Amino acid sequence: MKCNICFSVILFLFLQLSFSQTITVLEEGTNEPIPGVALYNLKKTKYVVTDINGKAKLNKFNAREIIYFQNLLYEKLQLRKLEIVEKNNLIYLTPKVEGLDQIVISVSKFEQSKRDIPQSIVSVSANEIALANPQTSADLLENTGNVYIQKSQLGGGSPMIRGFSTNRLLITVDGVRMNNAIFRGGNLQNVISIDPLSIQNTEVTLGAGSVVYGSDAIGGVMSFYTKKPELSYKDQLLVQGNALTRYASANDEKTGHLDLNLGYKKWGFLTSLSYTDFDDLRMGSNGPNDYLRPEYIIRQNGEDVIVANDKPKIQNPTGYSQINVMQKARYEPSDNLNFDLGLYFTTTSDYPRYDRLIRYRGEELRSAEWDYGPQQWFMGNFQVTKTSSSSNLYDKIQATAAYQNFKESRMDRDFQSSIRQVREESVDAISFNLDLEKKITPKTTIFYGLEYLYNNIASEGKEENIDSNTSIPTITRYPDGATWQSAAAYVSFKYKPNSKFVFQSGLRYNQVLANAYFTENNTYLNLPFDEAKVNTGALTGTAGISWSPSDMIQWKLNASTAFRAPNIDDIGKVFDSEPGAVVVPNNNLKSEYAFGGELGLKLNFDDKVIVDMATYYTFLDDALIRRGFELNGETEIMYDGELSTVQAIQNASKA
Repeated sequence: MKCNICFSVILFLFLQLSFSQTITVLEEGTNEPIPGVALYNLKKTKYVVTDINGKAKLNKFNAREIIYFQNLLYEKLQLRKLEIVEKNNLIYLTPKVEGLDQIVISVSKFEQSKRDIPQSIVSVSANEIALANPQTSADLLENTGNVYIQKSQLGGGSPMIRGFSTNRLLITVDGVRMNNAIFRGGNLQNVISIDPLSIQNTEVTLGAGSVVYGSDAIGGVMSFYTKKPELSYKDQLLVQGNALTRYASANDEKTGHLDLNLGYKKWGFLTSLSYTDFDDLRMGSNGPNDYLRPEYIIRQNGEDVIVANDKPKIQNPTGYSQINVMQKARYEPSDNLNFDLGLYFTTTSDYPRYDRLIRYRGEELRSAEWDYGPQQWFMGNFQVTKTSSSSNLYDKIQATAAYQNFKESRMDRDFQSSIRQVREESVDAISFNLDLEKKITPKTTIFYGLEYLYNNIASEGKEENIDSNTSIPTITRYPDGATWQSAAAYVSFKYKPNSKFVFQSGLRYNQVLANAYFTENNTYLNLPFDEAKVNTGALTGTAGISWSPSDMIQWKLNASTAFRAPNIDDIGKVFDSEPGAVVVPNNNLKSEYAFGGELGLKLNFDDKVIVDMATYYTFLDDALIRRGFELNGETEIMYDGELSTVQAIQNASKA
């Protein structure tokens, strides 16, 4: 009797597998069929694609074989063929659009549920970026409502988060640190080098992020993730493309964008190209009168001439152009192993610094020229990711090696002067990151990793005579040949005993070395020292909880420390911070530290009304700020032909 029952069950399963080979793939929540879902085995030797009705036949697959379900718009799913039969041949996929805001990468370098993170995270999806249609990545950040953007000129965009800005905030692109050794305390425009039309999603961490990212991550971390090549899971080549043109009347913007994706079974290639041309900005009727442009200077017959502006709301000159190019290649030999190569290049034209061009000296305009030279950024980024492993050391591992080159320059000339001051800088930045994740128990996960950074600075200064077309060397903005290095190790711990409570903590140790030599600049400055060195260590930590007693309420509590080590901009810069003031090097600096706490409350009323609140406090100790300074006992020196008050970056404050 028992044998007959067993035989009947086996026969039933056999018939199910033999004759009920057609499945239907539906969208979870709407029950709508999903066409174009790729079904394939681990080695990708077998595959089928759902038709217009979401149906596909599984005849190719063995009974115990794992089948992977993948579509660009849905979360990936894997099931054994036997499990599919148990689900009555109905498979439900979860839309990525719905879940994108619930997954974050920036906090640990690997995907985590947003509800598990004790810090405030702002996520911007690809759909939200497309809807906002920002002109630059600075505008993208501003549209979040959580990042304030300062602009001194049209080619500007300096983020501010929770009262911190510039080199106290960190920018990453595809996991690679963009901050370099000459990121300054004044406004920074580097974020506009990131093409908003190539971004897949953005995450902004509000508050300290030094445990994972090290120096500079005091006020927040802005993480940009660009689009990835899509692969084809069938014999046919996958070809996808997008084209965009845009015009904006306020600054006469003309933008063109094109991207093309070629996908094979294991290889994918993505090319993205954008060109933007901005004309002079037209300000609004209610703006401050100080920013009107009643007159401007032109060069006529070898002379500077002031001419009246019949349209004073047109800020002449402010226009510039920009080119963004991105090339990516992806190789996926197996479902849990990826090799990604990204090449990024951005350059602008010269762009005027409008706030300097509208300054007056007495009754006349002070500057005939004040331009930033082309802001150029190149990055080559190679990343290896393994998302499943039986190793005792890790379940997931990611290694990232990157090379970046930054170029920037400044050119200014006074009204009726034939001398143009030119200063050019270049930074070569090499970085290596190793990040790992290991699940110790079903409730406990650790994240840990190593990081090494190396920056080399080249700086040149010259005075150009525009009449004789000759030039002579002058003081450089930074000490030429200066270097900055950082080595670090970190570990983070996550404990999730149930779905309502999560505890996370972490520690990081960082050692920073910097060397700057002033032999050449001492020809002009006569500093009482020839070099400045930094050799400092920093231990930072974080601990926090996320508690959801119900679906309506979520509490978050977090405490953290962060630091910023002096960089070459702090210890070696020479520049005119404002009219009549000059900043000089200081060889006696140490790291500044931030100590912070945050309490957050989120109330969700049936997904119809959501109230998200946070209160935070940050204490900054040994703050690196610009203050009055003495050079060889003098408080004033001659700089670029003007008697200027001496200033320097100093550990001089608490805030």
